[in-house]
Amino acid sequence: MMKLLSNLHIFFIIGSLHMTNSQITQDSCTSSVLQNLNTQILFDTSSLGCSSVWSSEGFILRTTQAGPSLWSFVLSAPNTNSYVAIGFSPNGGMVGSTAIVGWIAGDSSAIMKRYFLGGKTPSQVVVDQGNLQIMNTTSSIISFSSRIYMAFQLVADQPTQQLVFAVCSNNNHAPTSPNFRLTAHRNQISIAFDYASGQGNQVSSPYSSLKRTHGILNAVGWGVLLPIGAMIARYLKHLGSYWFYAHSSIQLSGFIIGLSGIISGLVLNDRIDINVAKHKAIGLIVITLGCLQIIAVLIRPNMDSKVRKYWNWYHHNVGRVLILLAAFNVFYGVHLAHAGSEWNVTYGVFLGIIATIALSLELRLLTTEED
Repeated sequence: MMKLLSNLHIFFIIGSLHMTNSQITQDSCTSSVLQNLNTQILFDTSSLGCSSVWSSEGFILRTTQAGPSLWSFVLSAPNTNSYVAIGFSPNGGMVGSTAIVGWIAGDSSAIMKRYFLGGKTPSQVVVDQGNLQIMNTTSSIISFSSRIYMAFQLVADQPTQQLVFAVCSNNNHAPTSPNFRLTAHRNQISIAFDYASGQGNQVSSPYSSLKRTHGILNAVGWGVLLPIGAMIARYLKHLGSYWFYAHSSIQLSGFIIGLSGIISGLVLNDRIDINVAKHKAIGLIVITLGCLQIIAVLIRPNMDSKVRKYWNWYHHNVGRVLILLAAFNVFYGVHLAHAGSEWNVTYGVFLGIIATIALSLELRLLTTEED
């Protein structure tokens, strides 16, 4: 009778082969690295199909059907001194999936455990739980040539095609006993995997449209319109009262658009399983400063008031802090979303144009004052 996984006991073998420099290479679907691990992986690997399921992170998945209700998996990933994971998901998301997670601990021991991802909070990520049936006697995790190889056999008529892969930041420590709590992952990807062909295709992450909307609204509202409105107030006062109406209209538009972006971000934060506490905190500071600016405008003193100069100092400097924080948070949000360099380049070009115009107008203003 097959002995199935209850608490995943792992057979650990650290690669201790005598390797020359030419042997220490990256794994790929064309490499013969598994031939070096045949005696350490506890099931037949000769018929495994191979797919580069996450090329940017170096994840290689090898799998095959080993029997009527038995599937063999070998996940290869770089050793980041933290965990790597493969999740079997009912819907393509992290929440609701059961994951196999492996890492090399600080004492050089290798650990692989099963987790049920019941929610986004640490208490809902439960170790040694989930609906996967894994063959205990053939499970192993191997450290070899700066990579981790997680080998296991899944008992199932047909595994789910929705697979989720995750990697933790190098700066985060690996899970430790007794509770083996997972820290937030640095990056993840969802793929639809075809077991017949052994190939996987990336699927759009959940709420990708909401993420894009959130980013665009915040970048346009806080990151573009507010700096333009501030420039109008500083450099176009020679246009009479028109500068005030233009400044007020643009700032109000930027505030409304930015507020919409922050609301969409709060909705997004409630729906996706990612830790964005710092990004969220900066966003809330930005919206607080924006509200304070509106309140300040409503109670602004008359031009001939003795406190007008203090109000000007407050209004101008709070506005500057708001704009700087907003610009930083746009770039930080792009980084968290792994949206790609094109987002940074696009926003950076807009910001560069605004900064160049502001610098030229500031030089002109200084020249005029000297004259």
